[in-house]
Parts: sequence; structure tokens; C-alpha cells
Amino acid sequence: SSGMADDYAWGLTRFRDEARTLVALRHPNIVPVLRYFEANGTGYLVMEFERGRSLGQILGQARTLEESEIREIAFPLLEGIKAVHARGFLHRDIKPDNIFIREDGTPVLLDFGAARQALVERSKSLTTIVTPGYAPLEQYEREGKQGPWTDVYAMGAVLYRCVAGKRPPDAPARMSARFQGETDPMTP
Repeated sequence: SSGMADDYAWGLTRFRDEARTLVALRHPNIVPVLRYFEANGTGYLVMEFERGRSLGQILGQARTLEESEIREIAFPLLEGIKAVHARGFLHRDIKPDNIFIREDGTPVLLDFGAARQALVERSKSLTTIVTPGYAPLEQYEREGKQGPWTDVYAMGAVLYRCVAGKRPPDAPARMSARFQGETDPMTP
């Protein structure tokens, strides 16, 4: 709507900034962004095509991974996330469906959500976008302080899913239980 024009322009600027960062970032475990362009009143990212399957597909119905498989995924991704954080940037949506395992077995992180989340934080009329079980508490709050720890929490939740065979409970449910003196609903 016309009332959202300022928010849209602001969000497009954030998306453009995110795109510049991603185009300049080269890491073997971060999806290569080849180009950014604007057309039809919006912005587009052109990413390299990767062959393989998402970790979400691999995990399927309650499947778990062996320690060796987890190590092959976790350590390279953590190095990629470290490179993203070194540029002052956050992913903000780490989950099994955004981790792609290439045909050669190497993991790659997809679908950065920083611009999307920044727009939600700015606009009072948009709903916060979170992935239950993988989003830390600060992502549920419109003005929650986010930083590298936000991605570390999400990566820890992914690792929990790989070991336990189920996604962790939502962060608000865990905090609510603690405040009410109840047991944390997350199974150790």
C-alpha cells in the first residue's frame, strides 16, 4: 500500500546492502551470490545453482546422524558462519532446510534473512518471521538484541535436531517453563 512505501524503500535498501555483502563474500560453505539487480520495482539475487539435497530432506522423518556425519556438516558451516560474522553480518535463519548438502557431501548455507528481519524490526505492521525450534528468544521480540549468538543458537538447534531426531522446543516455551519453575521441555 502507499502507506508502506517508506518501509518498502527502506527494506529494499537493506536488501541491496545485504546483496553487496553476499556478492563480495566468498567462502566454500556459503552459497555464492553471483549478482544483484533491480527490476519490476524490486531486487533480485542471482545465486549459484547447487546440486544435492537440504539437510531437512536428509533428516526426513525423525532420522538422526552419526557423529562423523555431524562433524562433516558442522565444522565447515561454523567456519562459513564465522566468515559471515567477520563482515558484521548475520544469517538469522539457520535451520535444516537452509543447509544444503552438495553431491560431494560438503555443506553450504543458503537463504540469508537479514534484510527480511531488519524490515520486520522497523515496521510496526509486520509480524516477526521465526522458525520454531531454531529461532532464539531474541528473534521473537521486535526489539530483541541480536548478534552472532543468534546464529550460534540456531546452529546449536540444528545440531540438536541431528542428534535427537526432533527439533528442539520453541525458545519462548523453554523460557516460560523456567520462569514458572517448571522443567525445561527440551529433552537432554
